[in-house]
Amino acid sequence: MNRQVWVFIQQENGCIAPVSLELLSKARELAGELGSRVCALLLGHGVAGLAEQVIHHGADRVLLADHAELARYRTLPYARVAAELARERRPYIFLLGATPVGRDLAPRIASALRAGLTADCTALQLGDFERGGKTYTDLLYQIRPAFGGNIIATIVNPQMHPQMATVRPGVMKMSEPDSTRSGEIEQIEPQFDERDLVLQVLEREVREPACDLPGADIIVAGGAGVGSRENFSLIRELAQALGGEVAASRAAVDAGLISHEHQVGQTGVTVRPRLYIACGISGAVQHRAGMDQSSKIVAINSDPHAPIFQIAHYKIVGDLNKVIPRMIRAYREKAK
Repeated sequence: MNRQVWVFIQQENGCIAPVSLELLSKARELAGELGSRVCALLLGHGVAGLAEQVIHHGADRVLLADHAELARYRTLPYARVAAELARERRPYIFLLGATPVGRDLAPRIASALRAGLTADCTALQLGDFERGGKTYTDLLYQIRPAFGGNIIATIVNPQMHPQMATVRPGVMKMSEPDSTRSGEIEQIEPQFDERDLVLQVLEREVREPACDLPGADIIVAGGAGVGSRENFSLIRELAQALGGEVAASRAAVDAGLISHEHQVGQTGVTVRPRLYIACGISGAVQHRAGMDQSSKIVAINSDPHAPIFQIAHYKIVGDLNKVIPRMIRAYREKAK
């Protein structure tokens, strides 16, 4: 049985999406347990120079499809190439990032292969599963929040392969690249049907994101305890003073204090900054799962028994409306 672990490498303008490098690290771990290899699928035009980077991050083989029709992401050409390669070579596991591209491409591939797909996973591991008196070994446990993050579901696909999953950016730790690694680069000559090319991109407008939480070194997050949209100006002011990004808990987002793209947690973004300052966040398990790998956590809360204090390195019990202005003043004085 082919037990290879495949990773789709998402790239834009010659830059690999961080989630793809994170998935290579996880794929390396899974392949080690399976005694198998990691295969990366790299599609684009003029992207051959990225293959070595992919190998340094954990791929044993790179399937490189370099073609003018793949220069910009379009669903049908990308799905055609990826699905035909997977149908021919039958990987055991196929991972994609849960990005707009991955969420568009993965269902197309899964449908073409008649395979299952679990979206927005927050964890992956191997394990066994029993059904009908039969034991399936080394299945991919595809773990994700469900019912609004109130439960964690573990999903398996014992019969139809590849086992496919999209994984949220930031939930897997990216390993350091190893420049001594070597691997194979296989050139793929894609073949397209005219129906794959009916859609042409005439113009692209790139919208800059409101924040870059996964890439932030410093994050200041506000919860429902902030109290109002107006009070969130304190969170923004502290973040600006520290050169960080603004984040929020689900409770703050649900209360309309800030937009969803700032949400950290199981139903938001997973982050690993050097410094995470939680202001008025009680610390529900769903939120902690999205930030508990931060290097240093500072928590400010008026409730001395708030669960967030269980994982905080520095704990401040007090009114954030008084504490934050003092922090800002102290930092600015030190910075002079």
